Amino acid sequence: MLPEQELALVRKIATFRHDPLGYAQRVFPWGRDGTSLVNSIGPRTWQAETLQEIGEHLQNPATRFQPLRIARASGHGIGKSGLVSIITKWGLDTCADTRVVTTANTETQLRNKTWPEVTKWNDLAITRDWFRPTATALISTQPGHDRAWRADAVTWSANNTEAFAGLHNLHRRIILIFDEASGIDDMVWEVAQGALTDEDTEIIWLAFGNPTKNTGAFRGAFGKHRHIWSTKQIDSRTVEGTNKAYLDELVSTYGENSDIVKVRVRGMFPSASSMQFIGTDLAQEARTRPVPPGLVSDPIIFGVDCARFGDDSSVLAIRRGRDARTIPWKRWHHMDSMTVAGDIVLEAERWKPDVIFVDVGNIGGAVVDRLRQLLKGRIPVIEVNFGGPGGTVEWENGVHVKTANKRSEMAVSVRAWLKRGGCIPDEQEIEDDLTGPEYSYSDGETSILLEKKAHMKARGLPSPDNLDALGLTFAAPVAPRVIAARDPASYIDTHTHYDRFAEIQ
Repeated sequence: MLPEQELALVRKIATFRHDPLGYAQRVFPWGRDGTSLVNSIGPRTWQAETLQEIGEHLQNPATRFQPLRIARASGHGIGKSGLVSIITKWGLDTCADTRVVTTANTETQLRNKTWPEVTKWNDLAITRDWFRPTATALISTQPGHDRAWRADAVTWSANNTEAFAGLHNLHRRIILIFDEASGIDDMVWEVAQGALTDEDTEIIWLAFGNPTKNTGAFRGAFGKHRHIWSTKQIDSRTVEGTNKAYLDELVSTYGENSDIVKVRVRGMFPSASSMQFIGTDLAQEARTRPVPPGLVSDPIIFGVDCARFGDDSSVLAIRRGRDARTIPWKRWHHMDSMTVAGDIVLEAERWKPDVIFVDVGNIGGAVVDRLRQLLKGRIPVIEVNFGGPGGTVEWENGVHVKTANKRSEMAVSVRAWLKRGGCIPDEQEIEDDLTGPEYSYSDGETSILLEKKAHMKARGLPSPDNLDALGLTFAAPVAPRVIAARDPASYIDTHTHYDRFAEIQ
């Protein structure tokens, strides 16, 4: 390439500094005979969406220098290593002295699969001469930049994490890539957090892989730490270019809801355990089943789970009979009690609930007081103590069980309601909260006890705020709405027909 052509190419590539999708579409020989991309017209849809997300993050001055964390759990064959390679090459080509560090679950995966793919895509690029590939690195061919401008394949050890602890690149760009991330030790994830501290630096952390483990940091990105990660779970059957016959064979052999299909095809984490309180299948059916016709007399019930700080959220769940989907739920993160109460009042004015049940823990007491002050007795506001005594409630098929506390009682009622055809919002976060907790027995193996939130967090799972909020809609029986005799399709405001609720302990 002549010097003036090289200079023109440098200037053109520089325009893609914050446009990785545009870069990918123009730098590689899509559809060209004699290349491995002859049958491809561009990045696959999920790859393009991820590249677009990175671009939007960098194009926004407000987010550019904030760490971007992206996690993708998927089945087999969707092109994870290809995307890793495209991002690596874009990152190096468009920003001088960029540092890229890539690791994988095992040294074999890194050396024999991930890194050969990276070098293959480097060779495909029109900028192939800008970086020299080795068995473990792509190194800038620009004189004097071989140490600062490079991508490295780094093996990890839980006892030797220095390569990740020392990853800094102030005022430039850092890209950290975890391939087959489920198998990377939590200690490596923890130490890697230190690479996110440089100011005025473009920082991108990517974690890809099959969701092979239901514990650990990769699972936590979709659970406990989902508020700081951009996550998606990708079914291989929805991706262009995957081996659909092989995937269908897995499904027909092992079953749609088997763990092997969840992990290898559907991009889902395996079942928690045999003591999973609400089965994944049950929660997924509740997300997608049609909302059943209700009765005009079905009361509208608000359940409010309150949280103040940390990773937990305050949640308002709204249920009418078997329908907890039609009326949208609300969530608040790091929000004070006065704001939460004010927002709930606005929802109450809109939907006219028959009763509001509120978790009295955390900021719940203040929320209860403020709701009663604002609503002035027009709607009963009932405080519920999760640690109070549980009762005997239906488990399924007419079988009743004793429960160890009020929280367990409400959760059992949710489970029975789901079995009877209850419908929940079609949201992964709600499914995760319903299926996360396990259960055990107390009181001489006679009463069901829902897993404590602290135990779930120790397993890398978030507090099941959505389950607790939905459970609150079952805190006590609520009388049917009274129907006007002359107009059966209308409702009478029946709040005055309620006897006074005692505090639900």
